[in-house]
Amino acid sequence: MGNRVRLVLQNGTEFSASRFGADGEAVGELVFTTSMTGHLETVTDPGYYGQIVVQTFPAIGNSGVIREDFEGEHPVLSAYIVREWCQNPSNFRNEGVIDAFLKSEGIVGICDLDTRSLTRILRENGTMNACITSSGEDTSVIAARLNSHCITGGVDATKPTAVVNAPDGDGPLVAVMDFGSRRSLYRQLEQAGYRTAVVPFGTSAAGMLAMKPDGIVLSDGPGNPADLDTSVVSELFKSSVPMLGIGLGHLVMAIAKGGKIEKLHYGHHGSSQPVRDMPSGKILITSQNHSYATDAKQLPSGAVLRYVNVNDQTVEGLDYSDTSAFSVQFVPDTSVFDRFTASMKKGGC
Repeated sequence: MGNRVRLVLQNGTEFSASRFGADGEAVGELVFTTSMTGHLETVTDPGYYGQIVVQTFPAIGNSGVIREDFEGEHPVLSAYIVREWCQNPSNFRNEGVIDAFLKSEGIVGICDLDTRSLTRILRENGTMNACITSSGEDTSVIAARLNSHCITGGVDATKPTAVVNAPDGDGPLVAVMDFGSRRSLYRQLEQAGYRTAVVPFGTSAAGMLAMKPDGIVLSDGPGNPADLDTSVVSELFKSSVPMLGIGLGHLVMAIAKGGKIEKLHYGHHGSSQPVRDMPSGKILITSQNHSYATDAKQLPSGAVLRYVNVNDQTVEGLDYSDTSAFSVQFVPDTSVFDRFTASMKKGGC
């Protein structure tokens, strides 16, 4: 399976692996995703900016490369780790193999290592930085250098290349502030019957409100929300326009209203994440990709806990009782957009 390389973790643990994808070295924050399917969505998800992603499912790439399923124009993760990759994919939409795709995009990949053991280390010790290297440098020296690595600039690096802008039609006009969202969010907005006008993060509140939107969506995206200026969102909260925050947008809304953010031990990355809708008691099975959460002990002003992660009891969504706004930390389902539609019609959540 190619030349052997080293995966060195921040805590000094080292794995030997084989290369696939692009040659070279990579440094990033090491996280694992639990999804059994959707490897293309994972590889191209802008939310993985700067991270080395470990697939817990052992065999990856059986459906090949299908650009229609991409969540971003190009992958922005730092590197990709799998137990083994499929060299003979079988899918009627297949356009190639994952190895060749990673090579074409300059993304380092490694395989032929015990990803189960690696995942166990991350569960017990928490997310940490890691390095993929072919050098003979001492492990302790590499590990010490990893202590200073930090991911920055994710929102600026993942601005969409294909902006959706459909101001015509009969549906509600929704202004979307894009923090580096998944493409599938826009498919969901279209399926919900919305007209969308997309603006980049940093657009003024006055500029967004001048479009006279029926509602405002703050999208998902990569990185630490504490690195972002939330003053625009604070201004949007003062308007009467219903607002929905998703993922990073949920966290930015919380900070803008005085809430505190915490970094999770190893994050929520992947599918089948159970979330309880508190008023109804119903359990939603969700997809998620985030390393940060709202601190349940220091909720934002006017916020009421609405959604809770069943596994670790972390905050998954908030309702704001003093304004027409609510937010979710997970990939929203139809029920979330039904709530948002009702909010735009009635002026409340």
